Amino acid sequence: MTFGFAPSAAGSFASPTGSASRLARMLEPAEWAAAGIPLLRNPRDVVTGLHARHLPRPATVVVAVLDHEERLIASASFTPRPIPADGWDFRNALLAHLRRVIPHDLRRRTPARTAVLLFCREGDARWTEEDGAWMWGLRDACTLHGLRCGAYITLTGDGWQVMGEGRGGRSPHASSPPTDLSEAGADDAPHTLRRAGGAAEVLRRTAAR
Repeated sequence: MTFGFAPSAAGSFASPTGSASRLARMLEPAEWAAAGIPLLRNPRDVVTGLHARHLPRPATVVVAVLDHEERLIASASFTPRPIPADGWDFRNALLAHLRRVIPHDLRRRTPARTAVLLFCREGDARWTEEDGAWMWGLRDACTLHGLRCGAYITLTGDGWQVMGEGRGGRSPHASSPPTDLSEAGADDAPHTLRRAGGAAEVLRRTAAR
């Protein structure tokens, strides 16, 4: 499949502060597609459910944990500070929120739960360096928390897209109005989601719903 490329909104890796080390902490679409990330059976339901729970607006990140039947177990949303895109910082932010909302699975020989990330941002659906840094951060955070690394989804004004798969839709999008949880099919999800507390180093606001 063909991917477009767009500048990152969170800073360029070509800047003096973003050296080759940052380039090593990002994943391009081809690398992501070749990594064996498990496909979502029904990505539209996952996206719609997360949108209904968190109502993300541009610059909002939603990290969610799904069971083997793609039922939502836990999720958290937050807005990172505008810093240069670095997978290390993004990994730390995701790991901090995962630790607040769900215990780790490091004792399991094989991961039983999957983490997915939805990033609501400005621009179009083309891959950016910022996307690549979030991909790297999600993969590393999952390893450190004993989870399977799942889909990376962008939500823009054009709609939603599962990066590396070519699947997407026009609704919901970055400006979609709130959706009732029952309409989004979220009534079937376990209601064990916990509210996040405290603040991570690179975060301006945190929430778990």
